[in-house]
Amino acid sequence: MSDLRVTREGAFTFLEWSGGRVRCAVGRGGIAHKKTEGDGITPIGTWPLRHVLYRPDHVPPPTTGLPVAAIASDDGWCDAPSDRAYNCPVTLPYPASAEAMTRADRLYDIVVVLGHNDAPVIPDAGSAIFLHVMRDDEGPTQGCVAFRRDDLLASLPWEDHNPLMLDVMMYAKVAPRGDVVVRKESVGAFRVSTSSWS
Repeated sequence: MSDLRVTREGAFTFLEWSGGRVRCAVGRGGIAHKKTEGDGITPIGTWPLRHVLYRPDHVPPPTTGLPVAAIASDDGWCDAPSDRAYNCPVTLPYPASAEAMTRADRLYDIVVVLGHNDAPVIPDAGSAIFLHVMRDDEGPTQGCVAFRRDDLLASLPWEDHNPLMLDVMMYAKVAPRGDVVVRKESVGAFRVSTSSWS
């Protein structure tokens, strides 16, 4: 594995490694140990890439080594911690709280489902942690990792044995001009393989 450096420029986060530099957005609560549903945290950990979902009315099937499935108009994802389908796909309408996968803002045109809190599912430990398309204003997510549409599409030749690793780089923060500043706080760091993101 090679380290991927996280840098900050204003409100934006960049992932940098020997093969490139890609802008991304993480949760409004930062990268940390996730505590509860809806806390806005992008969870620290090593998460397998389960499969790719896509909107067939907006994009063609992505080219990837992961399993691929089209998003149907009645697809949803349950985010009700007390429900037996919590953090699982459901069919809408659903009696408990569930997010529609056919979002009008097109953030879910392409979704990579991460294996976070799914083996087993723990109530209130977080749901619907995805990689998906970034908002137009490139602002923070509700806990997912978001990328520009073209960057996400270009990066999808992942395999299911390449996990996404979110961890903490202690005591260092890279300033906008690339200088390293020692701090008493943690910032997020990713790692990637030499051939693809992981």
